[in-house]
Amino acid sequence: MQIDYDKIGLLVGLECHQQLATRNKLFCSCSPELFKGEPEITFLRRLRPTQSELGQVDPAAFFEFQKGVKIIYEASYKTSCLVEMDEEPPHELNREALEIALLISLLTNAKPADEVYVMRKTVIDGSNTTGFQRTCVVALNGMIEVDGKQIPIQHISLEEDAARKTGEESSSILYRIDRLGVPLIEVTTAPVITSPKEAERVALAIGRILRVTRKVKRGIGTIRQDLNVSIRDG
Repeated sequence: MQIDYDKIGLLVGLECHQQLATRNKLFCSCSPELFKGEPEITFLRRLRPTQSELGQVDPAAFFEFQKGVKIIYEASYKTSCLVEMDEEPPHELNREALEIALLISLLTNAKPADEVYVMRKTVIDGSNTTGFQRTCVVALNGMIEVDGKQIPIQHISLEEDAARKTGEESSSILYRIDRLGVPLIEVTTAPVITSPKEAERVALAIGRILRVTRKVKRGIGTIRQDLNVSIRDG
């Protein structure tokens, strides 16, 4: 069946997440690589909901808490430290990662922020030992041109990658925290893409810009894309 995308009013926005090729992780000096073999450290956690600054509890976090799921984390000494285990405050933001994010901001015609603040986004699946992801906006209001069409880049952010899920049982989830804290850049477009083919071309254009820096990782799992999709009248 052929779909008339103009008729249904398709709109797509892209979020491209790319690991950066830095010497260290985003908030510590651990090596940003994955380890194979048996873990040297294993520890158990249970996430619990907490109140925000406004005194509110995230309903989704409370729902996950009621399941009573246990989370088992595995680590190695080379790729993880007390920062990833949430036993020590994060160190200074990785300046190398910030410089790469600023370079990509300039390549996408985005305006760098006057000041970069680290914020928190709630994470309820256990993929971060803290229960939230650290992220910071680096630049806003960019633009790239794809096939003669201007594609607004809403923002470029620098954030920490999540732990990788390696298994699941009825009452427990297994994660390795080697990937947790690996520097990740997020490039977000406005929802102006109107067909799957155009989404593919925009994603390819963003990927080329990232690769031309020669400061991003390559290979399966180093880049991930989220599509935000809507149609007319829902």
